[in-house]
Amino acid sequence: MPAEPAKRHKREAYKKSLEEDEVALPKKKFYRQRAHANPFSDHALVYPKSPADMDWASLYPAYAVKKREVKEKRSREEIDIEEESKTELNEEEQRDLKRISKDVEIADIGCGFGGLLFALAPKFPDTLMLGMEIRTSVTEYVADKIRALRTQHTSSRTQAPSYQNISVLRANTMKFLPNFFTRSQLHSIFLCFPDPHFKQRKHKARIVSYTLASEYAFALRPGGVVYTITDVRDLHEWMVGHFERHESFVRVAEEEFEGEGGGSEVREKVRVMRTETEEGKKVERNGGEKFVALFRRVVDPAWPGES
Repeated sequence: MPAEPAKRHKREAYKKSLEEDEVALPKKKFYRQRAHANPFSDHALVYPKSPADMDWASLYPAYAVKKREVKEKRSREEIDIEEESKTELNEEEQRDLKRISKDVEIADIGCGFGGLLFALAPKFPDTLMLGMEIRTSVTEYVADKIRALRTQHTSSRTQAPSYQNISVLRANTMKFLPNFFTRSQLHSIFLCFPDPHFKQRKHKARIVSYTLASEYAFALRPGGVVYTITDVRDLHEWMVGHFERHESFVRVAEEEFEGEGGGSEVREKVRVMRTETEEGKKVERNGGEKFVALFRRVVDPAWPGES
């Protein structure tokens, strides 16, 4: 199609202009991409061998372990940092350069254009959150917006949110979730308006299955919650069925997040999930239904012989 090169040229020119204007917020029209991505394809993804190898400092620079601390550690070990180049650092020291002072505790899987992240960031400023998205252009949009918002905060004299507590990366969580998170690291996982994959032969690509529920259970600490929302009743029933069948989860009663009896934090997260995501706003405009279900991670039973 002759129009495609022109569109690509406009996108490239626009993104180049963003590099020159660091405080300008990105425009979604230059990052549009088809809604579906095949999770079984061999995407050109970069992922760590294990959570210990993840470069968190590049995503959350405000929480990076300072180089001064690394130098102090090396001096105690009587290593002359001036005579040793960065490429000669041993594996443990390289990991030190990637570490941050606290762990990521909230994961938004399939974060889309990041509406949930941007809404939650100022409400929970001391909690690190990560958006995970498989689509390249959409991930770039969220990263560019985070960068712009951080720059705006740095250059502003107001007490505006810094957005240092959120970040995004391109990832296929159906394959590599345990590569990023240690056991019981997260306290919240969001699955907001996931791809419904309507055709039966495509159901295996849905983001919820018994196997994937086991991976969510691994990353989620006891008492942590998986938040799900969709406008497709069939997908809602599918997710409810798989989580209820899994021995590591129990469904959270609606009174806990719809009524007045539950914790305010859970209710606030559900409210934001309903109203601040891209898909949530679209469903609202079209007068559609939103089906919400929450599932709490239970404590694992003791091994035989353990007290």
